[in-house]
Amino acid sequence: MVAGWFTQAEGADFRLLGTRCSACSCVFFPREDAFCRNPGCTGGELAEVPLSQRGRVWSYTDSRYRPPAPYVSDPQLEWEPCVLVAVELAAERMVVLGQAAPGVSTADLAVGLEVEVVPGVLNEDAGTTWTTWHWRPVAVTA
Repeated sequence: MVAGWFTQAEGADFRLLGTRCSACSCVFFPREDAFCRNPGCTGGELAEVPLSQRGRVWSYTDSRYRPPAPYVSDPQLEWEPCVLVAVELAAERMVVLGQAAPGVSTADLAVGLEVEVVPGVLNEDAGTTWTTWHWRPVAVTA
């Protein structure tokens, strides 16, 4: 299924999608379909590229307040704090911001920790589920 910013093939191959300029090789996220964002580039073809599934925590914090619109939240419900994580993708030379996966707290994170992108749910109502991406620490195996 393709959902604009990410794709999830059958199984577990969840990836964020960006675009790469054929002229300067810059990668952009969120994706760009109209023009190269590099001010020093005269422009080239933009091709969709899957981004790295893993990166390293560049920074993180928790949000203790309800963000303003256009963030989707029901003002009648109690606000649930979430953890925000900025992740450096070395191959793409960029930092991507997102929420930590449910159950991951700031105590579980550290700058430089390896994390992976996983699918998540932003909001649900009777007929619609809005999906997003989350970052989760990579399981350490001995």
